[in-house]
Amino acid sequence: MKTTATPHPDALKTNLAQRLKRIEGQVRGLQKLIENDTYCDDVLMQLASVQSALNGVAKKLLTQHMQTCVKARLNAGDDSVLTELDTTIERLLKR
Repeated sequence: MKTTATPHPDALKTNLAQRLKRIEGQVRGLQKLIENDTYCDDVLMQLASVQSALNGVAKKLLTQHMQTCVKARLNAGDDSVLTELDTTIERLLKR
């Protein structure tokens, strides 16, 4: 994994942070459901909700990545970013 720092717009950072905090709360709720022997189907529905929320975060970040990082590297003549992007999308779709 590359450790290159990428500045993100403050609005995006705020949005993603809020979404991740909400997801964190959902995961804590899942832990309580398990501890309380909640009906499996109800837990599975909550898991699906968490997965959907994480996918939403990934989509927003992927869009930002393509519009900034990928575009900048292509403009600089670095076509290797397309292979990297392909790998990233493939990993995201494996879910």
